[in-house]
Amino acid sequence: MLEPFTVAREPMLKNKLIALTALIPLTLAIGAAPGSKAGGKPMAADAGMHPTTDQAIAATFVYGVFSDSDLAYRPRPLNDELSADIFRRYIDMLDSEKMYFTAEDMKNFEAYKTTLDDAIKARKLDPAFTIFQIYQQRVAQRIAFARSLLKQPFDFSSKETWAYDRKDAAWAADANALNNLWRKSVKNDALRLKLAGRKPEEISKTLDKRYAQVTERSTELRGDDAFEFFMNAYTLSIDPHSSYMSPKSHENFMMQMRLSLQGIGAVLQRQDEYVVIRTIVPGSPAQLSGKVKVGDRIVSVGQGDKEPMIDVVGWRIDDVVEKIRGDKGTKVRLDIIPGDQGVDAKHVMVTLVRDTIKLEDQAASKRIIDVDGKRIGVIELPAFYADFEAMQRRDPNPRSATTDVAKLLNELKAEKVDGIVVDLRENGGGSLDEAVDLTGLFIDRGPVVQVRQSGGYTQVRSDEDRGVLWSGPLAVLVNRSSASASEIFAAAIQDYGRGLIIGEPTFGKGTVQGLLPLPPERGAEGGKYGTAKITSQQFFRIDGGTTQNAAVTPDLQFPVTVDASEFGESTYDNALPFTRIEAAKYATVGNFKPIIGKLFADHQARIAKDREFQWWSEDVAEFRTERDKKTLSLNEAERSAERDRLEAKRKARDAERKTLGLADAGPENKDDGLQANERDVKVQVAEEEAAKKRPDPLMRESAAILADTISILKDSPVLTTQVLVTKNDKVWAN
Repeated sequence: MLEPFTVAREPMLKNKLIALTALIPLTLAIGAAPGSKAGGKPMAADAGMHPTTDQAIAATFVYGVFSDSDLAYRPRPLNDELSADIFRRYIDMLDSEKMYFTAEDMKNFEAYKTTLDDAIKARKLDPAFTIFQIYQQRVAQRIAFARSLLKQPFDFSSKETWAYDRKDAAWAADANALNNLWRKSVKNDALRLKLAGRKPEEISKTLDKRYAQVTERSTELRGDDAFEFFMNAYTLSIDPHSSYMSPKSHENFMMQMRLSLQGIGAVLQRQDEYVVIRTIVPGSPAQLSGKVKVGDRIVSVGQGDKEPMIDVVGWRIDDVVEKIRGDKGTKVRLDIIPGDQGVDAKHVMVTLVRDTIKLEDQAASKRIIDVDGKRIGVIELPAFYADFEAMQRRDPNPRSATTDVAKLLNELKAEKVDGIVVDLRENGGGSLDEAVDLTGLFIDRGPVVQVRQSGGYTQVRSDEDRGVLWSGPLAVLVNRSSASASEIFAAAIQDYGRGLIIGEPTFGKGTVQGLLPLPPERGAEGGKYGTAKITSQQFFRIDGGTTQNAAVTPDLQFPVTVDASEFGESTYDNALPFTRIEAAKYATVGNFKPIIGKLFADHQARIAKDREFQWWSEDVAEFRTERDKKTLSLNEAERSAERDRLEAKRKARDAERKTLGLADAGPENKDDGLQANERDVKVQVAEEEAAKKRPDPLMRESAAILADTISILKDSPVLTTQVLVTKNDKVWAN
């Protein structure tokens, strides 16, 4: 998950480094610059792909930041050992499933293994580009073979299996060995479509089109992409959370952090050779015009009233987005084929005035759950976001997670809720300052997190404001994807005894990253040569422990969906180890240990009767079992039997729901064998919206646990005294 950040306080960096917490390396945006000629289609990769002078300079800056300075928390010298790591990660980025390169290719690449360090220092990045071009060639070769297989029928009566998880497999010896792997992969794709009821000619047509698009996407990759992949192989060799962002990637990152952009308010998706409207933001220029609909195909784009229209059919989606985005108040013209008509339908010309678009679907939200006579407010927080550009402009009211949550808390208080659950599931983290400020809404004053720099100096980050916005019953719901800032907040709430932590152990990340423009001469807007996201600090709990490789362990745990060996900080081979420092000075406001046993017993008794929770637990167990197999049968009878079993299970559950009077789970997403860009956009979006409305037994059970806590303490003054030390906090006295 992409995460927000704040201006760091280290004087040595003169506020050039922007501090953030991060879960995983930044997802690579495709392309750093459009690389197009005026009025023409952006240039695709070709045999002449070579590193540019600017890229060579940018690589030198990356080297200076990560290997030749004390800016990184754990810098590594750029030598043969690091070169080997960069090489391994670069290959993994390009071909993690070992489906394109052969053992012979890897042998030929061996010469680069310990020379990439010299290439970076000498500003000669040709080895990285050579590997990238060979990758593109191998994609074209493998896809050509895959398409050739579609000319003949498959035998689905054999007892073959497809071992789809190839991350730990050996490289295929040669092209023939790879062809056999691809034969099984294509056979699996064809079997999925056959089981979904597709006819042979339809299967062949669908897969041929799908594979052709893989080749097309590969040829669209440019030198900008090769460079960004390579630089990220370098930064990830330093630590799991450092990365390099091109100027375009940095702008996309900033957009997500401030939850706003300037454009027309339409989310786009690539479908065949067209870019289509996937969703429309309510209140945006696209929605208010009444002329743009989900599924519409964009044929060409023009700027202002008079600039020529540029045909964008077949373009990369990021290049089309760049043409459509623009400054607030400017005009953009779209030539559209209506989505509910064929591609030969009459075009529609739409002129829109760009505006600032608020990404509300990524912001904090609230709802109320009624359980056991209690009204439990739920605040869902997807990320610890903040508009840092507005903060640097000294905007008096910059948007942030804390300000949004504070508003929601006041609304829930006005609605007379009895308790609050803060839902941090899937929240990968964000702003370090926001984690501190958000904690301050629930505690009076005191330390929240300890931050240690590479030199050993430790700073205690505290909530300095008197008062508590919500002093009533509190619970925090987390899962394995709750990381960084989420862990800071959950750990502080737990260490103070301020609320219950419920769910799964968290991700286990305990480091802080910063954004450093290259060169470090500009602020949040980034640098000419991109931006380095660099691990600059490690954070510790106020009790002296750390979440690094340890996670936050909930007070009441739900069944684990993924464990530490599968997902989390502990899966990274170069993650920082667990360690401890001296505890900060703080006073607890509560201790839930006296009632945890009672809460757990009540929880167990309740879920024994909760069919939705039981079904969820069963599905988790079955998912883990199936995933551990790492293979799929290519026998039609076996796959049909499995499909029939799952369908029977679904029908049985639907019947039981009706008998028990449970809410309808909505339409099941059956395996139709299609990929996202092959489905009707309207149908796909409708299914996704329906999925959001399905029962959430974990949230309902979390609310029930908090309701139990309220009842136990209300009925037992003795336990209340043991659990809550109110002091000046007025805790749970709302």
